[in-house]
Amino acid sequence: MPDADPEIHSAYAALLWQHEAGVDEVMEEAPVNRFDAPPPPPREAPTIATPEPSGRTETGQLASACSDLAALKAAMGAFEGCALKKGARNLVFADGNPEARVMIVGEAPGRDEDQQGKPFVGRSGQLLDRMFAAIELSRDADTASQALYITNTIPWRPPQNRDPSSDEIAMMKPFLLRHIELVAPDFIVLMGNPATKTLLETTTGITRMRGNWAEVMGVPALPMFHPAALLRDPLKKRPAWNDLLSLQARLGS
Repeated sequence: MPDADPEIHSAYAALLWQHEAGVDEVMEEAPVNRFDAPPPPPREAPTIATPEPSGRTETGQLASACSDLAALKAAMGAFEGCALKKGARNLVFADGNPEARVMIVGEAPGRDEDQQGKPFVGRSGQLLDRMFAAIELSRDADTASQALYITNTIPWRPPQNRDPSSDEIAMMKPFLLRHIELVAPDFIVLMGNPATKTLLETTTGITRMRGNWAEVMGVPALPMFHPAALLRDPLKKRPAWNDLLSLQARLGS
């Protein structure tokens, strides 16, 4: 045994002596009755359901009572529970043909959208129109097969164009789900992170999600880069074009 602390040396020597003496188990201080019944397993703490925020409960009730798009727009316009409304000029409800096969869901209104009360009318919206025109779809088309219907996750502009908070999204989500139910599109395009994460309930970013078809309430849904991302990074235009071709193929089939 190499040189070591005297206490370690003594302990090692004692262990060798016990081994040579035939000791092959260690006894506890107190005797153990092996015939006793095993102790009962620990009781699990009862699961307490987390109540939904009151705002989401209220919007869920309001949304479910809407039988058509006009009623939904009126309910959203009258709702005072979201603080974003206080700083916005207009409710940005939707644009395009509600009979369209394709429904686009974006993020939140910007300055131009807030001023005009329509989604995707600024630089991002102009690029969006050109993108979908390339596969012969337009928000101005009368026929459902060539039309687009466009809305946002949040209907009011957040201050300084910040991202909507998770609480704001959760509060307004029942309105969005009812909006999708009433339009009943054949396909949904999820533009950017907030729409994708909200409707697919995922934490995965749009870079990994884009181009991968999923489902929203049983409707085929395609996540895509937001047009604003294409304006910031033109290299994203190639995968965006591939996604548009994927949508065109689905429409053709």
